[in-house]
Amino acid sequence: MLIRRSVLLAAAMAAILFTGSAAAQNFADVKPSPQQTHWQDLEFGVIVHFGTNTFLDREWGDGTADPKVFHPDHVDPDQWARAAKSAGAKYLLLVAKHHDGFALWPTAQTDYSVKNSPWLDGKGDLVKMTEDAVRKEGMEFGVYLSPWDRHEPRYKDPAAYDKFYMAEMDELVQSYGPLVEWWLDGAGSAGHVYDFKKYMEELRTYQPNTMVFADVALFGYGDIRWVGQEDGHIRGENWNVIDRHGDLRWRPVEVDTPLHKLEWFWHPDSDKTLKSVDELMDIWENSVGRGGQLMLGLAPNRHGLLPDADIKRLKEFGDALQARYGADKNLARRHLATLPGDQNAGAALDGDPDTFWSAPEGSRHATLEVDFAQPVTFDHALTMEWLNDGQCVQKYAIEAWLQGSWTPIAKAEAIGHMKIDRFTPTTASKVRLNILSSACTARIREFQLFDMGQAR
Repeated sequence: MLIRRSVLLAAAMAAILFTGSAAAQNFADVKPSPQQTHWQDLEFGVIVHFGTNTFLDREWGDGTADPKVFHPDHVDPDQWARAAKSAGAKYLLLVAKHHDGFALWPTAQTDYSVKNSPWLDGKGDLVKMTEDAVRKEGMEFGVYLSPWDRHEPRYKDPAAYDKFYMAEMDELVQSYGPLVEWWLDGAGSAGHVYDFKKYMEELRTYQPNTMVFADVALFGYGDIRWVGQEDGHIRGENWNVIDRHGDLRWRPVEVDTPLHKLEWFWHPDSDKTLKSVDELMDIWENSVGRGGQLMLGLAPNRHGLLPDADIKRLKEFGDALQARYGADKNLARRHLATLPGDQNAGAALDGDPDTFWSAPEGSRHATLEVDFAQPVTFDHALTMEWLNDGQCVQKYAIEAWLQGSWTPIAKAEAIGHMKIDRFTPTTASKVRLNILSSACTARIREFQLFDMGQAR
């Protein structure tokens, strides 16, 4: 580990600047911003890819497509938002400009946009239409604006392109209401130098609460980080605080994966690539269920509509989530009165994530026990940590009272925003969360138990 005092001091100063708290000495001292905890509570969003690539059977355009190619005849963002909501998504991001440089709003910065397409006689604004649809469904809205632009001639001149990018950014951050997330994609930009510091200053001027997605290479500019691949899985223990060149930052992870296997944009063979409900459930349990944020990619077809099969699959997925993890499926809510001396335990068993159980102040080990009138059978546990004061739990076990003693049925390290543990079906009248090691006072928002054998 790093031991040089200068490096430690730099990390401590960074923690002051980014968290507003006392100088951070270790991972447990780094705390999230209110915007980060709000974003983490959303848990599941979608990102919509739609543009010239849709009409050319491409994933990455080269910037040479004629704007006249973009000619959908039935664009319906209301349908996109309804379908996303039916799956359980809480927010929607629109790819306003992908790497090909074609803008889906009538930007004043370039002619390479919808204003020179035949769609709505060049008078359409897909960003506005999508924002209106998303807000009508009670969801939050965000934007992806690719830094890499394969069409714009000014891209060859970094200084000129910085002005161009920020001018497009200004249009988006000032005209479409509060944005929950800004996707800062680094794809295709090897060798190009952007003024990301200036970009972020501009963004924060108008959208101070927007969460910025960036991979670890852009560590200093992001509020959230990329998981590292696009298969929908978090691997290993998931800690919200990560170290980059000696700087500690609260950087929760976003897990992006498309609804169709390896395809972000619509393609003519989309009926063959649609992921199954079981695959989507596995993705959700290994992203949201491992303390991350799921960003699921949706792709309207050449009409501007999500295919019927996609809409059906999203609804099936949302129904499957409720069948497994709906509030009425939580066995822990049937618990007996909490034990004397632990009166706040009920706050972790009430199905309300706005309440939480606290371990004894200053403790580094504690247990949260659930008792039932009759033995219950369960095979999954869902635990949520209250993260406002940092990620405290560093090792825990879920234990059942079997044959007169506490028997571990699951063990792990990180809990974080949410942790789903799966284990062999167990029948017991007493269950407990045993916090074996905690760097600070553990606080648990929810401890839930489920019997998935009944959900299948």
